[in-house]
Amino acid sequence: MLKLSIEEIIQKINREETFEAVSNDYSFTIKIDEYVPYACGAVHDGHQFRKELWDNCLHTAYDRWFEEDPATKEMVKSHPILIAAMDSRFEYDLNRTPETAIYTDAWGKQLWKNPLPKKMHEKSMQKHTNFYKVVHALIAKLEEKFGVCVVYDMHSYNWKRWDREVPTWNLGTSNIDNSRFGKEVESWRAILEKTPLPNGITSTSKINDTFQGNGYFLKYITQNFKNTLVLATEIAKIYCDELEQIMFPEVVSAVEKYLKNELKNHAEAFYKAHKL
Repeated sequence: MLKLSIEEIIQKINREETFEAVSNDYSFTIKIDEYVPYACGAVHDGHQFRKELWDNCLHTAYDRWFEEDPATKEMVKSHPILIAAMDSRFEYDLNRTPETAIYTDAWGKQLWKNPLPKKMHEKSMQKHTNFYKVVHALIAKLEEKFGVCVVYDMHSYNWKRWDREVPTWNLGTSNIDNSRFGKEVESWRAILEKTPLPNGITSTSKINDTFQGNGYFLKYITQNFKNTLVLATEIAKIYCDELEQIMFPEVVSAVEKYLKNELKNHAEAFYKAHKL
């Protein structure tokens, strides 16, 4: 893995080079093993929270972990194009607009003891800006090369906070072109529903049940690239004990193994159906 500046990462993408890198500020990783008409993203996978923010933060490391999406990068690690956050959404949220990316409160609890100083705010927002410079270059290259593209936007959610039965998988589709891509949405939902899970866990999948796909990552790509479908894909945290902070690696592994082939097959079918 290389350590590269934002400019160096973009240059490699523009030259269609294959590489694996971490940004030089250690805020995100990107790998491109091959240029294909699909990519995976895990914008809430990160847990890093820079030290100068610790004393001013009212949320514990566990509070932050509870709202992050651990292991979502791991679930799609085998795919050729993957971009994933290293920083916690509690520093800046890549799935929110620049105006709302830095929380003042989070899930009903004030985040900072004192307002964030301007320099700290700007440091975090520069990371947000840089990430989207790379996302823009990546999707532009894939659309230029293939005409169309599909992005698997991987997330997880805390199913135990709901007071009703919720699905193992949820697809948020309220901000995509369902008339154009509805068949691919349904086929992806059906694939997820068949995920073989250990420990007696049953896999279910629904569309717009718990979340509707209102994230900035999806909206940014959809609004800037007319031929790219973003599938906001949420897995309930059945792969960990979200209350005890215990990971279940055998469940993560089962998901990764299943998606290794099924996600690729879905992407290939999408490209065959929509290539220009």
